[in-house]
Amino acid sequence: MAIAFRKQVDPDTEFALWRIEEEADALYSQLQLNEHEKAFVEQLANGKRHLHWLATRVLLRTMLDTSEYIDCQIDEHGKPYLVNLPYHISLSHSFDYAAVMISKSRPVGIDIEQIKQKVERIAPKFLRPAERTVIDPHHKIAYLYVCWCAKEAIYKCYGQKEVSFLDNIALEAFSFAEEGSVNANLHKGEVDLDFRVDYMQYEDYMLGYVKAAPPQPSPGGREFNKKVLPPGEDLGGAL
Repeated sequence: MAIAFRKQVDPDTEFALWRIEEEADALYSQLQLNEHEKAFVEQLANGKRHLHWLATRVLLRTMLDTSEYIDCQIDEHGKPYLVNLPYHISLSHSFDYAAVMISKSRPVGIDIEQIKQKVERIAPKFLRPAERTVIDPHHKIAYLYVCWCAKEAIYKCYGQKEVSFLDNIALEAFSFAEEGSVNANLHKGEVDLDFRVDYMQYEDYMLGYVKAAPPQPSPGGREFNKKVLPPGEDLGGAL
C-alpha cells in the first residue's frame, strides 16, 4: 500500500510508516538495486526479514521522491547512510510496519515495536531499578515500550556500538499518554548527551523518534555530535 502515516517533525525532518501488505515481488519492482544489493536480497529467506528490508527501502524512496538510484550503505557501526543524497536517515520495522525517518540537518533515530505483554520479563535488562520504580502501573506494558523505543531511538541516533541501554542511557520519569515525550541522557566516557525523544502509539505499535541536538563545544573546544542486547537486535528478537 502507500504510506500509512506521515509526520513532519520540523521543517527539515520527517518520518513515515508503511504498512506491509504487498508480496515481495511487488516491493522489489519499485526499487533500483545494484548487483551487490540484488545478491543480498536473493540470499534473504522469504519471510518477514525479506519484506522488512524491501519495505524500508521502498518507503525511503517514496519519501525522497526521486527516480534516481539511492545508494544506501551501512557503516561499521551498523548505521545506514546515504552516499549520494544530503540526508541523515534511520530505519526500523516490526511485523506489519516499516518506519523511516529523514533529516537534512542532524542525525536521527527511530524505532517501532508491536506491543506485547512479554516485554515485562526483560525490563530489568534495559531499565535501571530507579527507572522501573516510576513505571505507571495503569499503563505498565505501554510505558515499558516507550522506554525501549526511546533508548533504541537514541542508540540509533548516536550511531556508535558498545552502548548499553542499562548502563549508558538514562530516562527521566514521565507521565504516560498515547503521544508525548521523554527526556534522556547518554553518558559513556567523555560523551554526555541530552535527548528529548518523542513517542506515539499507533494502533498496537509503539513508536519512538529523536533528532540530535545541535553539537555543543566541549571545554577543550571539541564537538561531540557497546548496545548490550546484542547490537542490531530489535525488541521483537529479544522477546
